[in-house]
Parts: sequence; structure tokens; C-alpha cells
Amino acid sequence: MSNSSKTKNNRTLTITESEINKYSSELLKLKENVTALVIVNKIIHQDIFKALEYLPNGFVDLLFVDPPYNMNKTFNSNKFAKRSVDEYTIWVDNLMQNLVGLLKPTASIYFCGDWLSSGSIFPVLSKYFIVRNRITWEREKGRGAKTNWKNSSEDIWFATVSKDYVFNVESVKLKRKVLAPYKDNGVPKDWEEKSNGAFRLTHPSNIWTDITVPFWSMPENTEHPTQKPEKLLAKLILASSNKGDVVFDPFLGSGTTAVVAKKLNRKFVGVELDLKFAAIALKRLEKAIDNSTIQGLSDGVFWERNSLNFQNNNKK
Repeated sequence: MSNSSKTKNNRTLTITESEINKYSSELLKLKENVTALVIVNKIIHQDIFKALEYLPNGFVDLLFVDPPYNMNKTFNSNKFAKRSVDEYTIWVDNLMQNLVGLLKPTASIYFCGDWLSSGSIFPVLSKYFIVRNRITWEREKGRGAKTNWKNSSEDIWFATVSKDYVFNVESVKLKRKVLAPYKDNGVPKDWEEKSNGAFRLTHPSNIWTDITVPFWSMPENTEHPTQKPEKLLAKLILASSNKGDVVFDPFLGSGTTAVVAKKLNRKFVGVELDLKFAAIALKRLEKAIDNSTIQGLSDGVFWERNSLNFQNNNKK
């Protein structure tokens, strides 16, 4: 999609061939063992299984894994073919046994999947880590189905290497509208009055209905077909890492993990096989220098989808 063909309100980030050529010089391709200093805040343009041969041990505080789901999917020139459940489980196992050595003893892991691939993810994570929860988030995009229920949710499995791990619960509370405000002796109980209504801070649960999938009018949107929202990554990064920690994404795509890590003062390392998407990630990182806002995150609080502050944040 060229900039000239975009409609007035289409804010999708695009990239030209000349920009891809420019950014390609900033990408790494590993050919020998490296230290963490060499790769921190860098994007590696390489197949993850090849890059794993050279990555250092014990440098990752937070691992975010968003691999191709078990379906037929084309990512530019790269194709992923659907496997049987057993074959996909073997593929996931091979991936995780190669990733486990990169993690610190205090590291956390988030692994994405859909209803089918989750059946492979849980037994593999249980083999290597302590599985702590499964987040299910509403992915409201997608077409309806005539002979089945419409798929409108995805899973994110949460695991840790050990019993010693980071979880910053105060950083990921959700501000919700109170539909039936209750007062105790005239004083609001568990809520506060704002000019646009009554709101309550609530503890984060494993059901997320406040996530908006990037679309054409949002500045974070790219041409990547399975791009994760910045708000989703912000929740995981704020909850399970501290400032200065290293966030590693072995399937970086168009760079959401790296961009959000940068905006939240974390370090990042990303691996991406597709040159165009890796270049888009670098372009997004460049833009993040001047704009650290994250849609849905305002004043240190996550707001409900379509609430007033959420809408205001979307206009930035």
C-alpha cells in the first residue's frame, strides 16, 4: 500500500523499498557467538533456529513468544504450513528447549496461541517451566463463520522459570466504569468520581476484553497480518519486568514488542526472518523516540476500551 493510495484517515504505517534498503544496514545477522552487549536494543534478521546457535545464555528477563499458529499462513514470502497436533507439539518443544538456556532464573515467559495450538503449548511449557495462568483476550476482528462459532479470542500462556519472579500488579490495574456506584455514609466505596463518570481500579484478571486489534485509523497499525496491539504488550511488559530489563521476542514481526519495551524503558532483542517486517520494526522504533504514548494506557492506568480517556489517547 503506497502513501498516495491511502485515504485521508488511514494512518497505517507503510514502508518504501528505499527505506527497506536504508534500514537493512542496521539489522544484525549472527555468524558467531555474541555477548548480550552486542544484541541488546537490536533486531536480528535471521531464522530463529539459526540465530539460537549464537545467542548468549542467561540474558533474558522476559520472553514473549508469538510464533506462527498451527494453520496455513503466508507472511510475505515466508509460508507456514499446518501440521498435525502432534507435529506442532514437537515443533513447539524443539523451539522451547532451545530458548530455555537464554533465560535468567527469575525470568517470565508469555506464549501466544489460539484454541488449537494451545493444546500443544501447555504440555510443552509444563515440561520446562512453572505454568501459572492462561490469559484469554478478546480479538474482536475476524469474519463470521456459517458452520462454526466465530473465532474471536486468543490465548497467552504465562509461565516462570522458578518461584522467584517479577509481577508488578499495581502497574497493570484496569480502570473501569462503575455502573452502580455504592456509597458508605455518603462516601464512595471502592470508586472515585470523575467529570466523565464514576470509576474503579480493579485487579487484572486472565480475561481481557479491553484490547483493540490495530486497524487502519490507528498510528500503530502496519501491514503485518497478525500484529499484536501495543496495549497488550504493555500489560505483559509492565507486569513481568522492571525498567532496564531485557525483553526478548524470537518472532518479532513488525516490532510491537521492541517498540513497547522502548516506550516503557526496557531493553529489547528481537529476531525476525522477514526483511520488510524487520525494517518496519526499525521505522517504528525511530518514531517511538518522539512519541512514547500507548493507546489505552494513560496516567499509569489501563482504561477500558472505548472509554473517554482511551478515545483521547487514540487521537495522539
